[in-house]
Amino acid sequence: MNNPKLEVLTPQNSQLIIIDHQPQMAFGVQSIDRQTLKNNVVGLAKAAKAFGIPTTITTVESDSFSGKTYPEILDVFPDHVILERSSMNSWDDQKVRDALKANGRKKIIVAGLWTEVCNTTFALSAMLEGDYEIYMVADASGGTSKDAHDFAMQRMVQAGVVPMTWQQVLLEWQRDWAHRDTYDAVMKIVTEHSGAYGMGVDYAYTMVHKAPARNQGHNEVLAPVPAPIAAPVR
Repeated sequence: MNNPKLEVLTPQNSQLIIIDHQPQMAFGVQSIDRQTLKNNVVGLAKAAKAFGIPTTITTVESDSFSGKTYPEILDVFPDHVILERSSMNSWDDQKVRDALKANGRKKIIVAGLWTEVCNTTFALSAMLEGDYEIYMVADASGGTSKDAHDFAMQRMVQAGVVPMTWQQVLLEWQRDWAHRDTYDAVMKIVTEHSGAYGMGVDYAYTMVHKAPARNQGHNEVLAPVPAPIAAPVR
């Protein structure tokens, strides 16, 4: 069966587009905690950097409304060109089309704001007019309400978009822990952005494998000193 969506994502067959992760757009997000949203998209950006994934960053009306891309994303890609737009649909900007085409990969991973507008219109247009496959990172995207996000995701899935999470993308790129060239970078991303999973990695490294803790300083640990316990008053 010739179905390209059955192929797992690899560092060689996929590219990433980050759409409108800007403060004013984030202010309107109600479908996910906004700090969690930022954590997830920054984790995804770091993953793309670690695996050498071609990444397009596009913004809308930065100076007049939306503000600049989160500094945490720009720090991951310090020399990246930002593709500014006036259109809500990124596909309507020729610079974006040209950047995606130049990357030469048909699998586009998308993280953007808002799900129901900028993500949906881009996904449908890129599939219809560009013959791309779209992989929508649901937890690195957000809508103006839970319904707005959920129904937009449903609409896109019905049209052929593949829903994903940011950590799923990260681990699909890694695929095998024997890939040592990216192992350390992946573990660093996990400990910084993957919540309980990252805490578990820290625990295993320090308590099981006796590796040094990740913190930069040296914290002296003082042994317990039992305090005297007063006798009960009778």
